[in-house]
Amino acid sequence: MRALGGALLGRRARLRWVHLILGGALLMPYWLLGTLVVAPFRNGDGLFAGDLVVQFGAYGVALPLAAVSALFPLARPMSVAVARTLCGVPAERFADGPARSWAARVRTAGWFTLHTGVGGLVAGMSLAVPPFAVTLMALPFSAALRRSAAAGFWSLDQRWLVYGGVPAGLATLAALAAVAAGAGALLAQQAPPLLGPTPADRLVAAERRAADLAVRNRLARELHDSVGHALSAVTLQAGAARTVLDSDPEFVREALTAIEETTRRTVGELDAVLGLLRQGEDDGELPGRPGLEALEALLAAAGRPVSLTVRGGDPARVPEAVSREAYRIVQEGLTNAARHAGDEPVSLTIERDEETLEIVMENPLPARPPVARPGGGRGLRGVGERARLLGGTAGARPVDGVWRLEARLPAGARGEGVR
Repeated sequence: MRALGGALLGRRARLRWVHLILGGALLMPYWLLGTLVVAPFRNGDGLFAGDLVVQFGAYGVALPLAAVSALFPLARPMSVAVARTLCGVPAERFADGPARSWAARVRTAGWFTLHTGVGGLVAGMSLAVPPFAVTLMALPFSAALRRSAAAGFWSLDQRWLVYGGVPAGLATLAALAAVAAGAGALLAQQAPPLLGPTPADRLVAAERRAADLAVRNRLARELHDSVGHALSAVTLQAGAARTVLDSDPEFVREALTAIEETTRRTVGELDAVLGLLRQGEDDGELPGRPGLEALEALLAAAGRPVSLTVRGGDPARVPEAVSREAYRIVQEGLTNAARHAGDEPVSLTIERDEETLEIVMENPLPARPPVARPGGGRGLRGVGERARLLGGTAGARPVDGVWRLEARLPAGARGEGVR
């Protein structure tokens, strides 16, 4: 009995009942318009003549009108907002935003017609049945009521109602609650297929998630390359300064200056990336990102000897996007060498022709394989991703006792469209 009472009058059932009555209220203007159409065909009876033919005829006219009005795109978010609150259906099963496709609009129209149609019937019952039930339950206790016009209106002059009025009235109220609960459950069952996302909505949501993931991955690469390189360079400079602290104060001063410049530059880049994360959006550009024009400063702060060989044209005179990604690739190569090759020298060759920019970095392999970091590094994978996004290639492998990082990037018009 307790479970049955909860199903008929529990919080969820009451909310759904309110939802149905709201549907009846939404149907009312359409129903009034329908009576203007139907009433002239019934000897000109007015709107409130009580003629069931007029009332149900107006109901039949109102439903198509409601369906047509729900074809507007904004009908779906309005219906979803109400159903999400009152139907007891998980919020993630509803679609977000206006209905853009005709399939979504037709589904919304179907939902609105079902909501207003069933809601109109339940709302009408909710207005008529409680007075009827109260009259039934009061009949055994009032002879005057049994002789009144109210009893005559309800056709309640049967003598047996004197003894069965209370049970009949309670049964009528219980039936109303059962009908409302059943209608509410029907709407809750139909809400996901009618107000849920269409295949087009799912495709848009998937594209949005893919775009968000791409932005997060790009920001993660920026943080990895910038902060990772800075920490490696600072570690090398600090270690070298500690070694010659007493014997070469001038070198220590230079190392501390390099550490200061590296950290200041990295903090600026970190602020830019974190600013984008705080805004929750990305316009395709990361302000303050350095390119190959800052290559000399990068090599000077590397904390190790780096020999640079440039062939062909000026490597800085490539498309801006290529210059920025090339800088990051060199930065990751220096970071990787700092982690795995100790103080060994690094050679960097940059060759540019009309179509490509080729980067080759080499450093001696360590005597012992480096200890893998927990979770593994993602820097070389990020190098490959950067090159592929530009339409180029990149890879790293041991060759003749050295570790070689190679990248080929488009330096012509193709790279200019990448941001």
